Amino acid sequence: MKQKLSFKEYIYVASMLFGMFFGAGNLIFPVYMGQVAGRNMWAAVLGFLITGVGLPLLGVAALGISRSNGLFDLSHKVGRPYAFFFTCALYLTIGPFFAIPRCATTSFTVGLEQILPHDDKSWLYLLLFSLLFFAVTLVLSLRPGKILTYVGKVLTPCFLVFLAIMVFVTILHPTTSIGAVEPQGAYAAQPFFTGFLEGYNTMDALASLAFGIVVVQVIQGLGVEKAESVAMTTVRSGILSCLLMGVIYLLVTLMGVWSRGALEAAPNGGTALAQIAQHYLGKAGLLVLAATVTLACLKTAVGLTTSCAETFAGMFPKSLSYRGWVLLFCGTSFLFANVGLTAIITYAVPVLMFLYPLAIMLILLSLLGRFFDYDRAVYRWVIGLTLPVALYDFLAALPEGAWNALRLDGLQAVVLKYVPFAGLGLGWICPALLGLVIGLIFRAVRRKHA
Repeated sequence: MKQKLSFKEYIYVASMLFGMFFGAGNLIFPVYMGQVAGRNMWAAVLGFLITGVGLPLLGVAALGISRSNGLFDLSHKVGRPYAFFFTCALYLTIGPFFAIPRCATTSFTVGLEQILPHDDKSWLYLLLFSLLFFAVTLVLSLRPGKILTYVGKVLTPCFLVFLAIMVFVTILHPTTSIGAVEPQGAYAAQPFFTGFLEGYNTMDALASLAFGIVVVQVIQGLGVEKAESVAMTTVRSGILSCLLMGVIYLLVTLMGVWSRGALEAAPNGGTALAQIAQHYLGKAGLLVLAATVTLACLKTAVGLTTSCAETFAGMFPKSLSYRGWVLLFCGTSFLFANVGLTAIITYAVPVLMFLYPLAIMLILLSLLGRFFDYDRAVYRWVIGLTLPVALYDFLAALPEGAWNALRLDGLQAVVLKYVPFAGLGLGWICPALLGLVIGLIFRAVRRKHA
């Protein structure tokens, strides 16, 4: 039994981690952030990197350190009902409700939408494109084989090469300076915390809890079996992939800032990416970008569909078969895709504001669990006090119309007055710390009287 991997094996695991976490969707958020953060981009990027890069790495490490067999096992430390709830909520979020539909709409927004006529038939174009997209996703998900591996090996390098060309051209010909771009919205007042919350949109921390067990199993398959060694090996391999992700995030954010001299801030990152490609490389560059992004998103959609279907088939063995879950998830994703990219992002934000605090605390508890023997009381108090504030964050992030309909102004006034950091979307921090203290006290009292 070896304690660490060879350099070649580290590169192999790091490239696998990068391929799992970084897809076309990861580009649309930093480029948009660059356009609206302007000269405050450095603080925004720092916050974005914490949630977009650091948390996914910790999520994978948490599975290794706690010796969990997956997300259900990890969250089962809170309780079986919570494990079912959280596992279902997380997989549905990174699956048919948001992430999979976003694959189709990102492909359409970056590609065909920029080429087709801009008329009142845009909804029809999206409908036809998403129908074809999910028909192919369905076929590949029912028969995943070598074609998926081949596309993945060819596609990721092609995507990165084209992105490198676009970044290089932007660096050589910036249309403005960073200092000349005025920050907009929340990036003007709180760029760091806004970037921190923007990192939620990558969904990579959630994905790390769902897919991290794959990385742990690969490392164990390479001969590293001791829990501490698996965790350290995961971190070391992850650092390589995270450095690459971080560099790409920084460059794409800069690309967004530098584009503002020629372009207005786009409504979403997909449109921004397409407009930048067309501005610097013309129609030909736009076509190449569209084809590459579509294939990248297709690969991601197939991976997410198969993972979600396998998970639900395993959790509910007496319900649908794997084939039935694939059909259901492809159909659901098709319906949600047709609300459009901007709408998907808008409605995903409240859900992510709810799930991310729970995921962050689950990751941290799993990383630190050996210091309190993974005591269930600690888990329950921390998650129990985090949950109501996370629910408030969900309500607070709803679109204005929904917020007004629910008449939650009174609740908001109370929360903002008595819960620290609630105005920043981080009101869960103090309740979680309080839950940790109470949980540790309960554990100490129980051990004293045992």
